Amino acid sequence: MSGVGEADATRERGIDALVKWVALAGGALLVAVAAMVVVSVTLRSNLFGMAGVPGDFELVQMITAICAFAFLPLCQLRRGNIFVDTFTMKFSARINQLIDATWDVVYGLAMVLIAWRLGVGAISAYASGENSMVLRFPAFWPVVICAVLAGLVAVVCFVTAVRRTKGQQ
Repeated sequence: MSGVGEADATRERGIDALVKWVALAGGALLVAVAAMVVVSVTLRSNLFGMAGVPGDFELVQMITAICAFAFLPLCQLRRGNIFVDTFTMKFSARINQLIDATWDVVYGLAMVLIAWRLGVGAISAYASGENSMVLRFPAFWPVVICAVLAGLVAVVCFVTAVRRTKGQQ
């Protein structure tokens, strides 16, 4: 029977590690896009008088959306989302954990809905052959990535809900 508990613990550590690596990748992307913006603005300055990086605004839009979704799983895992406990402060810790677990499930279901609709949008963008205006980058790729990351947020929400019902968080 201890094998089941060990497998659960290994799986939980795996999810925790995945979420951290996704957030780190999002941070690296954000640093890269910030550097690109600096280069683009510098090139446009009076000093160089050149055009900026072609399609810089498109890259900023796409990468910022991806980064936002990349940070959400870690935020959920670390309980970084805003919560209001004004009405529940007098409840026991156990009741508060169950309330938090319920809201984790609600948040997870909302993220499932968002992931689904992003998936539908990605399929539509793919089917229509939609591309970005300047770079002609296929528009469905960032949407697919965001859909997958929204799905990861949902999984993390359900994991945190289970952990809270077990009194682990």
